[in-house]
Amino acid sequence: MRKKINVGLIGVGRLGTMYAEFLTTRVVNVNLVAVADIIPERATGCAERFDVPKAYFSHQEINDDKELDAVIVTATTVNHKEIVIDAASKSKPIFCEKPMTLSLNDAREMKTAIDKYGVFYQQGYMRRFDTGFAAVKKKIDEGVIGTPVVFRGSSRDPYLPTLEYLYPHNSGGQILDMAIHDIDIARWYMGEFSTIYSIGGVLAFPEVEPTGDTDNVIMSFKFDSGCLGEIDISRNGVYGYDIRAEVLGTKGTLQAGYLRETPILVLTKEGVTHDVVPYFPERFCNAYVSQLNDFLNNLTNNLEPMIKIEDGIAGLQVAVAASVSLKENKIVRVSDF
Repeated sequence: MRKKINVGLIGVGRLGTMYAEFLTTRVVNVNLVAVADIIPERATGCAERFDVPKAYFSHQEINDDKELDAVIVTATTVNHKEIVIDAASKSKPIFCEKPMTLSLNDAREMKTAIDKYGVFYQQGYMRRFDTGFAAVKKKIDEGVIGTPVVFRGSSRDPYLPTLEYLYPHNSGGQILDMAIHDIDIARWYMGEFSTIYSIGGVLAFPEVEPTGDTDNVIMSFKFDSGCLGEIDISRNGVYGYDIRAEVLGTKGTLQAGYLRETPILVLTKEGVTHDVVPYFPERFCNAYVSQLNDFLNNLTNNLEPMIKIEDGIAGLQVAVAASVSLKENKIVRVSDF
């Protein structure tokens, strides 16, 4: 029987609470022995709810815990750099949620620390662990659609986050906040980005205007291979949580994603209807669990992660370039960032 890995969870807001539930109910070979949050009542509340022995109120305290074999970072993105560098300096293997941080300078400082201390780091991009998205990658590699030539990605959220969150110093802006997953999948399927052009605006929610953010953006781009792509993101997918990707190849097309949550159609004289996926916890629950199991398996067996810190930086680089393109209304070269 394999020894269970003792982990600490840093940041127990909405996503962190989801992770706590997964780690205590569905993920194998793990003991969640500590949680931390800068809001004390969140830390203690999460510890009580999931029967976690220890609750800390700072990342320094949890990173100092000698009982922990690894830490999982689900804190607010603006705090990732400080947390990751501190964990690396204390020789803690790290799993860090996306986006890794909000600026490329911070991301590169994180990599410097990871390299300096030689610690294990796995970047979180759970869509790669979704069965549909993973199946598309496998078929691309098998040559089922010939040579991929066009990528299309679409992410539509069913409602607007709080206006406070939308300020770019909190969210990084709509592209970093919403398109980072699409960018990672595009890189995974098609290779590195060369140039990108973004257009967008406040089209559905006038109250977003004062935040300096957008609610709809479309990005078009070229890959280093010369192949083409586009990504659209929207905060007004009012009908449900709609996440899709498509790859057009020389011999066919592959599509990933679905909108219907329950495999049932209701057919009445009023029409044909089906339900929809409410939001990301329901859509990607199994992918999150698979991702955590993969992290623990990599640690147990001393394996290289599929998603490294370089992938986090590369995705962020594309997102930053796309955000600058949106602001300056021009085509930009990703390698300039």
